[in-house]
Amino acid sequence: MTWALLAMNYVAAQSDPPAVLPVPSATAAESRSIDDWLMRMHEASKNQAYVGTFVVSSGGAMSSAKIWHVCEGNQQMERVETLTGAPRSIFRHNDQVVTFMPDQKVVRREKRESLGMFPGVLQSTDSRIADFYKVRQDGVERVAGVDADIIMLIPKDKLRFGYRVWSEQKNGLAVKLQTLDTDGQVLEQAAFSELQLDAPVKMDKLLQMMGKVDGYRVEKPVLVKTTASAEGWVLKAPVPGFKPVSCYKRPATQAGAAAGQEPLQWIFSDGLASVSIFVEPFDRQRHGKASSLSMGATQATTRQLDAYWVTVMGEVPLTSLQLFADGLKRTK
Repeated sequence: MTWALLAMNYVAAQSDPPAVLPVPSATAAESRSIDDWLMRMHEASKNQAYVGTFVVSSGGAMSSAKIWHVCEGNQQMERVETLTGAPRSIFRHNDQVVTFMPDQKVVRREKRESLGMFPGVLQSTDSRIADFYKVRQDGVERVAGVDADIIMLIPKDKLRFGYRVWSEQKNGLAVKLQTLDTDGQVLEQAAFSELQLDAPVKMDKLLQMMGKVDGYRVEKPVLVKTTASAEGWVLKAPVPGFKPVSCYKRPATQAGAAAGQEPLQWIFSDGLASVSIFVEPFDRQRHGKASSLSMGATQATTRQLDAYWVTVMGEVPLTSLQLFADGLKRTK
């Protein structure tokens, strides 16, 4: 969830990467069942108009935000106001994201490719999600004043976390989400504490608010789309279920790096979970020893690879991140 303000806790990486075992392919019925549930939740997260307060509990910390969401035709609009921590106002109009940081008098304009819950579902026509997860209904419960079906998304291996999702019965909007570790324990929970469906949210009003940048310094971080192979990187072996979905680098002038040394982000997804590999030139003053971090459901591991500093981050077990880190290879 993009609204989570996660607390970082240091965790030492002790275990070796697990042996990778083959996972049986899903049957057609299994694929249809899990895809139907996920697509319903994904579409509801985009198309449902609502106003609500969203609360995230992670790593012993709690954060909350107020959300306004509206859809008109193929246009989506969302406003997120943080209620804890540093003040932030985040506006999303389709793939355009504008973040107001009043303490710094800064506005950041960015472009992001996807909105909605589990966006990788839209790329799941090959049924790969069902090859690595199974779905199970787990009852009905009332959340934020609405009746919701409880759906379990259970991983078939130890390379990914599981999920318990509360899906509003009428339209499918996810109103509560738990991320579960490999032992089934809750790593992170996000839920609406109050929710008004079909709320009278006006897109034009939100667009006006999004455009009021007087008195703010406007920053426009630019990401250049590229490929890992073009930048001289490959994975020696694929991590089961995870496919590359995008790769970006920042311009040298913006990143403060020499040409050819721009920071790189290579993103993978299994349709539910995502993993990012960040590569930047090694700097002895900024980069220390290899380490691992835990941020609720989000894990991270860092290491030096020749003249580069590699950070691998994602909502997967550390042992999965180690497979990415150990498989990364420089080709030029």
